[in-house]
Amino acid sequence: MKRLRWTAHAETNLRERELDRAEVELTVESPDRRIAGRGERQILVRKYADKALRQPMVLCVVAEERAEETIVVTVYRSSRIEKYLPGAAP
Repeated sequence: MKRLRWTAHAETNLRERELDRAEVELTVESPDRRIAGRGERQILVRKYADKALRQPMVLCVVAEERAEETIVVTVYRSSRIEKYLPGAAP
């Protein structure tokens, strides 16, 4: 896997939203879906079991791919699994 570079915004979101860094890294490495974002950005989506909320969620990582690294722009989670992974069971 390429080196990850975290923006200050992504680091803040990680802390404030109480997201697990390892879950984010797994999402970047093995997303269930890639959605085109603005410009060169993409949204990497992966379904996971959120330990704090005790329910299935999707983790979304907005990232920019570079030859030498992946830049994590922001991260967030959503309970709207069908929106991000159509056809996926909740």
